[in-house]
Amino acid sequence: MANNKTVNIAMDIFVGVITLGLYFLLKKSNTKKSKSREWIDAILFAVIAATIIRTFLMEAFTIPTSSMEKTLLIGDFLFVSKVSYGPRVPNTPLSFPFAHHTLPLTDSVKSYLEWIKLPYMRLPGLGKIKNNDVVVFNYPMEDFRPVDKQENYIKRCVGIAGDILQVKDGVLWINNVPLEKPEKMQHKYHVKTDGTDFNTKRLEEMNITEGSKISNQGDFELTLTPENAEKIKEFANVSSITKEVAKAERYIGYLFPDDTTNKWSVDNYGPIVIPKKDVAMKLNLANIAIYKRVIEVYEQNTVEIKDSGIYINSQKADSYTFKMDYYWMMGDNRHNSADSRFWGFVPEDHIVGKAVFVWLSLNNTANSIFNKIRFNRMFSFINDKGISKSYLPHGILLIGLIWGSSYLYRRRKVQKA
Repeated sequence: MANNKTVNIAMDIFVGVITLGLYFLLKKSNTKKSKSREWIDAILFAVIAATIIRTFLMEAFTIPTSSMEKTLLIGDFLFVSKVSYGPRVPNTPLSFPFAHHTLPLTDSVKSYLEWIKLPYMRLPGLGKIKNNDVVVFNYPMEDFRPVDKQENYIKRCVGIAGDILQVKDGVLWINNVPLEKPEKMQHKYHVKTDGTDFNTKRLEEMNITEGSKISNQGDFELTLTPENAEKIKEFANVSSITKEVAKAERYIGYLFPDDTTNKWSVDNYGPIVIPKKDVAMKLNLANIAIYKRVIEVYEQNTVEIKDSGIYINSQKADSYTFKMDYYWMMGDNRHNSADSRFWGFVPEDHIVGKAVFVWLSLNNTANSIFNKIRFNRMFSFINDKGISKSYLPHGILLIGLIWGSSYLYRRRKVQKA
């Protein structure tokens, strides 16, 4: 399959072709134009219309990694709604159509110009981000790019502004209440057999794609959903199965906020308070590492720690009032996801939109061309628990009705002429 950048551009061009067709279908001008002028007008219309759709309504994305499995799979093609939370006005309006941060067929040539840089603005949306929404956002650690050109990530928003978040023995707690788990969330399990191996075909049928044998005594580490863990437990050759839980016993430097006083792990993390707009946070030497990047990078202040005190913009401070809302993102594949546990908060100006619809799903590891397309995932809606059943038959019927109506319209138009 083509790389994700190429596929997304192809989808945007496809939208442009559709709008090009609509131009010829709906144009009513009686002004006589040359063929070349007519095509130029049509292409300009298609590019402008598709860009408006991509910027303010809906954009195509693909799933490149396994961090959201088994909710979203590698090879899922999504539509992301910009209107759910309100579309952003682009920071860099001077950019090449249908490209993100680099030009098509290049790896490093910028697709945008920074001659005009607009401040963060967001138009009204249909609602606000809720806990467990599946969200596309700009990766907040790419400070070398404008915000709207930073790499797109997709995760589940498990914590919203003002929440108190904590992970205890692999269970996520929000405001001292366990957060409802996605149906297909995965964890690593230690599986002990009688020394025999698993039937690889059987594991493939169960869609178990991550894991390996870790000893010659029948020890395996498998990444499983709760449903598959129960099924594995019933295998005749399995003597025990235990969910792996990383204990909070020592400082781990690759975890946010890289503070030696925090002995946290991916399964025992926090508690941590997520910053909320216009709400003051008490600051001290024990928590400044958590909020320093927010204050300094995202909200553009200077932060210094000297003489056992905290100085913001050269003024001693014991509190700070945040200018934006922030969010905490985690992948459903909890032991194989680079997420907020590693790089911290996502500012509201980095939010792109809400993942709402899987329109195509391809399995690149399938041996047969007939198994390449996951028909049972096509035309599925994404929700806070997972994805819905496939509405592919309904989609085919709808497309057929649209095509038939268009055909009849053109035929009548020809007859009237």
